[in-house]
Amino acid sequence: MKSNYIAGEWVAGSSVRENINPSDVSDVVGHYAQADAKQAQLAVEAAVDAFQAWSVSGVQARSDALEAVASEVLARRAELGELLAREEGKTLPEAQAEVARAGQIFRFFAGEALRQGGEKAPSVRPGIEVEITREPVGVVGLITPWNFPVAIPAWKIAPALAHGNCVVFKPAELVPGSAWALAEIISRAGFPAGVFNLVMGPGSEVGQALINHPSVDALSFTGSTGTGARVIAGAAPRRAKLQLEMGGKNPLVVLDDADLAVAVECAVQGSYYSTGQRCTASSRLIVQKGILPRFVAALRERVEALVVDDARKPGTQIGPVVDQSQLDVDLEYIAIGQQEGARLLCGGQRVQRATEGFFLQPALFVDASPEMRIAREEIFGPVACVIAADDYEHALTLANDTPFGLTAGLCTTSLRHASHFKRHAKAGMVMVNVPTAGVDYHVPFGGRKASSYGPREQGRHANEFFTTVKTAYTAP
Repeated sequence: MKSNYIAGEWVAGSSVRENINPSDVSDVVGHYAQADAKQAQLAVEAAVDAFQAWSVSGVQARSDALEAVASEVLARRAELGELLAREEGKTLPEAQAEVARAGQIFRFFAGEALRQGGEKAPSVRPGIEVEITREPVGVVGLITPWNFPVAIPAWKIAPALAHGNCVVFKPAELVPGSAWALAEIISRAGFPAGVFNLVMGPGSEVGQALINHPSVDALSFTGSTGTGARVIAGAAPRRAKLQLEMGGKNPLVVLDDADLAVAVECAVQGSYYSTGQRCTASSRLIVQKGILPRFVAALRERVEALVVDDARKPGTQIGPVVDQSQLDVDLEYIAIGQQEGARLLCGGQRVQRATEGFFLQPALFVDASPEMRIAREEIFGPVACVIAADDYEHALTLANDTPFGLTAGLCTTSLRHASHFKRHAKAGMVMVNVPTAGVDYHVPFGGRKASSYGPREQGRHANEFFTTVKTAYTAP
């Protein structure tokens, strides 16, 4: 059994959770300790005790520890990718790429630990100097989702530690294996006891304990919009610093002048890969009427040819849905789409493979309208719908007609339309002739409206959340 990690020690939990392979439900990945609210409190106390020394530690020590994590993660890319694919259902190439990205994130922030900067400015009062510096915010609670079980923890943990914070990390219940493997690497990298803590367990108990605890100075959360609202309601009244990444219902606009092959590839990659289980997935395909028949025909051919099978099997393009609960949600939305009048062009049915798993044939709807639930609500599965647009202006209006604002895509060969879309799409990230899903680790990640709340994640902009600004005046 794999244990929690609190104050530098591996600690048994109050219960045990069985981790199941979604490609083969008879395969038990492992057994993982489940913390309770009391253990979450102990982890916070350990982080509080460690913060005083760690917050003023030398930047070289921070950098060296983060580099040690990066080197081991990258060296074990194949092994950790196998574990990720086995417990989450992401195809093996995607899983290994995610692990590599996590290693690159730790390496980037090993460098950022050495690039702690500041400013010096003259005061308006003669003879007084002004210094502007950044200091760690304190104890940070990190609550992460199941769909990127290595990369998202990495892009929260690495900047938190690089900037001198202490961490209490609560991963999603469905993916304890990847979280534990990453924590085990971190435990041997040279961080003092209490600087990093792992508490695996239910969000209703462990997550809520972090939200409520007065010594948790900041919370970084990635998950559903509904849970994000509860994080705000619980932590904002006590003035905790918040960073939330939540849902998306992202548009991919395809104009008449688009390169058809590029547009279809963007749609397939953005809508269906990773089984559509990405907040950046392009589940709304807004297509101008002139190219619509050709685009739909070409997309249908590609979608029907996608290989759905065991995530670790060579040649698999689409792995299983993560669990039975998510599969039920996907199937319910497919039924809703048909009831609302959209036409299910292909896919949408559960499929059988050599092993019992949560396999779903990718679904493509056409003749959808923007008010339908399948066009407005995040499904988080391999389901996309096509909405017709009269012209560019109509397409832009449709793209922005959503409560979400994470990412928006455009396929076009027009520089004028590309430039206008980048400025007027109401999203935090805009992609032109590339899939909406797929972002770099060294630049800001985040959205607008119901998709995000608080400072951006990743890259140098991560310091806006993980540090606080201090202005100091000195007179001779």
